[in-house]
Amino acid sequence: MEWLTNLDGWVQALVATLFTWAMTAAGAALVFFCKKVGRTSFCLMTAGAGGIMLASSFFSLLLPALERGGDSAYIVLTSGFIAGGLVIVITDLIMGAATRYADKKRRSSAVMCVAVTVHNIPEGLAVGVAFGALAAGGQTGLTAAVMLALGIGIQNFPEGMCVAFPLRANGMSRFKSFFIGQLSGAVEIAAGVIGALAVTVTDGILPFALAFSSGAMIAVVCAELVPESFAVSKIKATSGIVLGFALMMILDIAFG
Repeated sequence: MEWLTNLDGWVQALVATLFTWAMTAAGAALVFFCKKVGRTSFCLMTAGAGGIMLASSFFSLLLPALERGGDSAYIVLTSGFIAGGLVIVITDLIMGAATRYADKKRRSSAVMCVAVTVHNIPEGLAVGVAFGALAAGGQTGLTAAVMLALGIGIQNFPEGMCVAFPLRANGMSRFKSFFIGQLSGAVEIAAGVIGALAVTVTDGILPFALAFSSGAMIAVVCAELVPESFAVSKIKATSGIVLGFALMMILDIAFG
């Protein structure tokens, strides 16, 4: 990963979010090859990504924010964390109200498309902030930032499926289903670059931005990944979350 360290922070974020978008596109591309994905595989991928994201939220975002927060760290981190979570909650409420009177099948597909797209914005910001913090001389290690992007990328794979497959089931062509599915992850690229540039140019917002991204990511895990994985199998979902968290923790401690 030496070549990555020589790049500017926003370029690192660009490369990382191109990867997370590619994972979304890969998940959506399955619509060309199969009608559905096994529930066990979906459960393990979703739960594992949730565990990685939970660990990333703490080790890659909150801890560096605490180290940079100064004497008022508890205020900055708390306000940023709550603000990030509120963005996800408000988004869900708005989407629910906007599609309440739509046809049931169309409502389900529309909610999934827009919800995934909007949720990808703070995820892209989280990746951008992590790499921006690294470029700004923060305590976030390169391995931690890369693993954060990896965790979000893994989580994006089933998200691409979640958008493409319902659209295909409602009669949309395979190509259109794939196109909209991969497009839902493209917003992460712009969000990642913006996040990296923001913390690089204005170092003072770094603790708040890190805490904001952490709150948003944990809200996404709790609102989307945990319910989806536990609806399939409690044991498999718990195992996936624990293993995903442990993997991220080991890598962060050993190489962060």
